Parts: sequence; structure tokens; C-alpha cells
Amino acid sequence: MPDFLISPKNPWLAPLAGFSDLPFRLLCRKYGCDVAETEMVSAKGLFYNLEQNLKYISTTKEDNPLIVQIFGSDAKIIRRAVENLRDRGYRYFDLNAGCPVKKVTKTGAGAALLKDVLNLAHILEEMAYVAGSKNIGVKIRLGWNSDSLVYLEIGRIVERLDIGWLTLHPRYAKQGFSGHANWDYIKELKEYINVPIIASGDLFTPEDGIKCIEYTGADSLMFARGALKNPVIFAQYKGCYKNRSISDLNGYERIQLIRDHMDLIRKYGGEKNPFFKMRGILSRYIRGYYRSKFFREKAVKVSSWEDIESLIHLLEEEVR
Repeated sequence: MPDFLISPKNPWLAPLAGFSDLPFRLLCRKYGCDVAETEMVSAKGLFYNLEQNLKYISTTKEDNPLIVQIFGSDAKIIRRAVENLRDRGYRYFDLNAGCPVKKVTKTGAGAALLKDVLNLAHILEEMAYVAGSKNIGVKIRLGWNSDSLVYLEIGRIVERLDIGWLTLHPRYAKQGFSGHANWDYIKELKEYINVPIIASGDLFTPEDGIKCIEYTGADSLMFARGALKNPVIFAQYKGCYKNRSISDLNGYERIQLIRDHMDLIRKYGGEKNPFFKMRGILSRYIRGYYRSKFFREKAVKVSSWEDIESLIHLLEEEVR
């Protein structure tokens, strides 16, 4: 295992493109996330223009342990990208072999690697040589389509290379996010190889997480879309794991969540206009209020931090 603990008691934040930035990772850590992955970053970008692409994986000492997720299809370039990051102090790395988005797969990266298992293995070998086998992982799907199941084959490769962990999202690449994640495959993979398995897919509630761990025997799990809707899901999952009763956030707690995220974006946003990032997030946190439609209409029209403060005051009046 890597130096950090892989355990059902220690939930992960998934590598969410466009969302798993430093402010969101720190927010999730405040609410119980133990291991976080960056949004996926291009190996070519890190190789040819390192300084410009470091903004996607900016971090702080509180953001630990942090796993940098890399995508690409050229083993030599990926090796050099990992070397560059290792020399800058980054320690843990994850290969994306599961993203089904066309602009990624058309380059041979992401889920397209499921159609070229030999290249996938070569990439992992290069990453392991640079970073150490226990410091890297890979995130996969079942295969490109229902006629090309390769998850067990990849599992054997990961085991042979002594890789630190393997994350399985049990859908085919061609499915995208349609249908249902079939946890039977996670259970089968866990029984097939002696490698820490991280479960992924359709974990929308804390209870989903508990059911998945109990059914599959996975070593840990990562929340993705469930965390976007509810960053407190990590703490709630831990409460469920300890057989404690949990409840949804009340109005005041939801307001505190909004303030926490806003403060982190203002401090670590790193963009020319981090305000616009916060504006796009607001509507996710406003669901559940009595006049949620009214507040969402207000949220999409805010044009300054002061407008957001005014909206928060309206929410506070709502819950008094």
C-alpha cells in the first residue's frame, strides 16, 4: 500500500474535471474527505508547458494526501510529466483510463486505453519507474463496450506491477453515465486480485457508500457526483459507517457551507474572475429551501461578491 491509509473509513474525492480544484478539495476535506484527486490534467500540457498547467493542480499543505490524475497516451511524455511533478514535490499519481469524453478518447487517452491494454501497461511501468509503484494508481472502466471486457486483465497487470491501487467505475466507456453502475464487477475484481480496490460509480448518498462497501468488499470508495451535490457526504458517510444516525443539512448549515466555499474560492480561486466560479456553484447549494426557485433565479443574476452576500442574507431570513 502507499504511505497513506486506504480503508473503508477513509473516503476519497474523485477527479472531477472542472470541479476538483483546490477550493473544492479543501471544502471536502473540511467535511470529512481523507484522500483527494485533482481534476485530470494533460501529460502533454505538463510536458510542453509545465508552468501554465500547474494552475490545475495548485495545492497547499492542508491538501494532503493529494493524488494528481494524469491523462495521455504517450508513455514517454507521461513519464516526463511525472518526473517534472515529482521534482516539484508531488508524490502520488493516478492514470486516467476511464474518461469516455470524445475529445479525450480521440487522442488515444482516457477510456481509449482500454482498447490498447499493452500501452496502458507500458504507461504504468514508466510511471512506476519514476514515482515508485506504490505511489501510483489507475482508474478504469470495464472495457470499451460490452464485447470487450478487460477489467480483469488490467487487474492482473496492476497486481504484477505491484501498483498501489486500482479504481473501477463499473460501466463500459460507451455507456458514458447512462444506465447503472454494476457493483457486481467491483466485487468480482476484489476477489480476483490482491490489490487495494477503490469503488466508484453511482455513489450519490452516504447510504449508497455503505451498501457498496458491504456488498463489494472494496478497500475504499470515491464520491463524485454525490460530492458535487453535497460536499458533506464524506462526514455523513463516516457517521453511517459508525452506525450513527445522520440527517440532511438544515438551512443554517447549508448557509455555512456556502460561506465556506465562497471563502475558499476567494482565497485560492486562482482565476482572473473567481467570482464567476462561485456563481455557477450557488444553485447546487440552494436546493431544498422553501423558495428555492426564487433563490435560484436570484443566484444566476448575481454580479459581485456583494450580491452573493445579499443573497445569503435573504437565505438567513428564510430560515429564521
